[in-house]
Amino acid sequence: MPCRFISVLSRIMKLYYREFGRGTPVVILHGLLGSSDNWQTIAQALAEEHFVITPDLRNHGRSPHVPTHSYPEMAEDLYALLDSLGIYTTSLVGHSMGGKVAMQFALTYPERVDHLVVIDIAPGVGEGKHEHIFEALHALSIEQIRTRQEADVFLQKYIPEAHVRQFLLKNLTRNPDGSFAWKMNLPVLWAHYAYILAPVEGEPFRKPTLFIRGGQSEYLSEEDLPSIKTLFPRARLETVEGAGHWVHADKPQELLSLLSAFLSQ
Repeated sequence: MPCRFISVLSRIMKLYYREFGRGTPVVILHGLLGSSDNWQTIAQALAEEHFVITPDLRNHGRSPHVPTHSYPEMAEDLYALLDSLGIYTTSLVGHSMGGKVAMQFALTYPERVDHLVVIDIAPGVGEGKHEHIFEALHALSIEQIRTRQEADVFLQKYIPEAHVRQFLLKNLTRNPDGSFAWKMNLPVLWAHYAYILAPVEGEPFRKPTLFIRGGQSEYLSEEDLPSIKTLFPRARLETVEGAGHWVHADKPQELLSLLSAFLSQ
């Protein structure tokens, strides 16, 4: 299904986003060091019955690089994006960092959310799992590499998992002179990493909420259920067996089945 590539002027900044299909709106929010590119397959499938928006969050993808990065700010970015599109209520799907953005938005603006889906992240303080990735990305002399393969070979010393390296290398873009640059704002994301691990806060969100975790992931556990129920009393938890943290990449059909059933309620 075709999509359109659009930048919108918001009260916060110009946000880049993609849109797919038509129907009831659904916004999909990517995780740390990701972009809207990562969710095209899921978005196109949901577009059979929904109007799907996949933004690049601030400091990621084609959205602006700015000096700050926090969940209240990203919730405001989303608020402005929805206003610019004339969308008052929507369902939200967020993965990892994007899941916390979705939670923060729902806690702040509950009247604007129909259904909330949070994928493989808890609402509390996160455990740092990206330090070695930031170390690898900072160590890579991006000004000197000439091919993506060179970058991949270098990153192998830090990141043995090929699928993680390929995910990260999607952030590479070529300059007009042939050199490479990062799409994400690496210095700001690292400087604000503590904010990315921070909890979300607000009054309980009392509408339908679905938490989905990967069966092989350590990001969301049974121990998180009390804090989830405190903030999201109507939440339920589903596990996708055989999936790690990137549930949408590991088990897309299983995830899609859960999303389609929940969003159609």
